Amino acid sequence: MKKNIFYLSVLLFFTFIFTIFYLGLDKSNFYKPKEVKNKNLEEFTSTELFSNKQFSSKYIIENNNFTLINIWSSWCAPCRSEHAILMNLSKKTDLNIIGLNYKDKKNNAIKFLDELGNPYSKNLIDADGTISISLGAYGVPESFLLNNKSIVIRKYIGPLTSDNISEIIKIIQ
Repeated sequence: MKKNIFYLSVLLFFTFIFTIFYLGLDKSNFYKPKEVKNKNLEEFTSTELFSNKQFSSKYIIENNNFTLINIWSSWCAPCRSEHAILMNLSKKTDLNIIGLNYKDKKNNAIKFLDELGNPYSKNLIDADGTISISLGAYGVPESFLLNNKSIVIRKYIGPLTSDNISEIIKIIQ
């Protein structure tokens, strides 16, 4: 009798565990950031990469018609491939391009920009990633196009493409 109760208990335990795991298969465990299009950007303050001065996002954005915030890192391979496109965009337009250096070592970030060029008017540091998360990003590279009222017009996930650049140029003209 005790043996039967033991086997029944083990069977129920494994049935319970199996059920929990089975139900968990249907749940998505991917982080999906909040939708940020046509929403106000949360104001943030960060240190500039080269000067170590503190800058407010409001100050950087409101003095320009349009601003592109590009989240990047020196260790990010897609960021490296996207960089030439950003350099070209900075030469073709007067768009205010802000770099947000994500979870990177300062020396590596500076070396990256020295090697490939600096398309950014300001390059802010996001050492722990909290600014990027508050923007609604969940990876690098990501870019946010804003108007001078700090409203997000477009969000670009992944490296910018020539189609994205064409769209940005149409919007800012």
